[in-house]
Amino acid sequence: MIGCRHRLRLDAENPGVLAEVREDPGVQQRRDAATAHRTKIRDELVAAAPDEWVVIDPELRGGAKAAATMAAIESGAARIWGGLLPQETDTGRRGGVEILLRDEDRGGYIPIIVVNHKVTDPRRPDPADFHPLTSNLFRWQPSRDKTVKLRPQPRDQQRLAHLYRMLQRYGMASPALIGGAIGLVADRILVHDLTNVLADYDQRYADRIAVVRGELPTQPSKVPECRQCPWWVRGPGAQRPAGPEAEGDRAAAGAQQPETEPSCEATLAQMRDVSLVAPGSRADVLRLHGIETVDELAAWEGDDPEDWQHGPFAETVVTARAWIDGAPLVRRFEQVSVRRADVEIDVDLESYQEDGAYLWGTLLDDVYRPFVTWDPLPTEDEGRSFGEFWTWLMERRAEAHAAGKTFAAYCYSRTAEDKWLYESARRFAGRPGIPTHEEVRAFVDSKEWVDMFQAVTEQFICPNGKGLKKIAPVAGFGWRDPEAGGEASMGWYRRAVGYDDAVDMSQRTRLFVYNEDDVRATQVLRDWMSTRAVVEVPSLADFGR
Repeated sequence: MIGCRHRLRLDAENPGVLAEVREDPGVQQRRDAATAHRTKIRDELVAAAPDEWVVIDPELRGGAKAAATMAAIESGAARIWGGLLPQETDTGRRGGVEILLRDEDRGGYIPIIVVNHKVTDPRRPDPADFHPLTSNLFRWQPSRDKTVKLRPQPRDQQRLAHLYRMLQRYGMASPALIGGAIGLVADRILVHDLTNVLADYDQRYADRIAVVRGELPTQPSKVPECRQCPWWVRGPGAQRPAGPEAEGDRAAAGAQQPETEPSCEATLAQMRDVSLVAPGSRADVLRLHGIETVDELAAWEGDDPEDWQHGPFAETVVTARAWIDGAPLVRRFEQVSVRRADVEIDVDLESYQEDGAYLWGTLLDDVYRPFVTWDPLPTEDEGRSFGEFWTWLMERRAEAHAAGKTFAAYCYSRTAEDKWLYESARRFAGRPGIPTHEEVRAFVDSKEWVDMFQAVTEQFICPNGKGLKKIAPVAGFGWRDPEAGGEASMGWYRRAVGYDDAVDMSQRTRLFVYNEDDVRATQVLRDWMSTRAVVEVPSLADFGR
């Protein structure tokens, strides 16, 4: 309901093409983690009140599972786990739901999903314009919750609307127009009001089912989802009608040669599609103004579009010109600068999903120092490794101050580092070496915590992306492992701690190398920005109108 329409069409038209394509390891790991999370929640809920639950056998085939679900509903079961609603032949709807909760006050059932991501965050401080509705996990008692704030999750809302419409078809939906979600923390049920969601869902579903049935055309356009989509680099290989000239060639060759549809990446490159430099909703806005290609965007000379809300439009035009010219970066200013210090430490962490941060890597005076736990996450030993890292970092900082020297610690895209600094301080509070929330905040809010991603974003236009793997090679840095990346490291970690089999010590070495290369990449990038970047990178003026 939320993802790419073109991928939906390709999946529907070519169900067997991807059968032999290896699923992205990161996707598989997240799916396995979600399954384990749901199993844990099921066991806890059912154990707390076994007489209230009907658990649908997960081994049943689809038809039998749907029949068992409908029988449990018709019997008035208070709570049903693992239900599958009957597929609707006319609308194409089908859907499973973790929990069906009987509405004791109004009748019918409330759909509740269990998801492996956060649905709320702690709220600080309290006064707020809106307090979400939540319920106790074991007793359905919705009330306004002043301790949390809502995390927008459109996919969850669309799924709940889908399930509500299915229940509604059989007259089994609660008239309350609500659904629920149990998130990663699993400490409460977030209650979603579906009143204003259903109309949007109906429109989306009508569009998506028409795409699946081949009633609406689609075309590729670059979106964030492309990074993990198999169609990005692989064409469907389906036969398509060819033009008269191609048909004549095949006849002359005496054989029928199927014409295959190229990958999305190849198609967009051939089209020089504008989404290559203005992905997602940016391309949608540009197409409304008749801009379909990178070349048309690069040639723009009129006033800025009034409905453009994605930063300076002139920079978007320059991005297109730089892409045509093959320039990986464009300077925004005459000079390039980055905060430097007498004592500089590079920091990078490695985490596993939402279970914790198992490795904090540092680089000081060209010496790499890792702080790590190899006990499988989640583990109390994570607190020990984090405490040692924080203590070492603050000691180096204090030594610099005592010597009258300046100090700076560097990361790339501080979102992950900040998250796990705060999370680790909260989870392991009071243990040796663990900072308080206020100590973490004082550090990350200081000028001594430098985000190189922010420095790059502020000073460069990046036609090919701003990730470290895109930017550091421009500065001359390369990773030793050709497969280095966040998704790949998830699989390495599973093997390194023996999640699925015996511990593979070589994967621990691989993770150290990967982490060390990341901190060295930020150092190389920083040195390059301080010296050669101003000479090697063209400026805005070089691509001016």
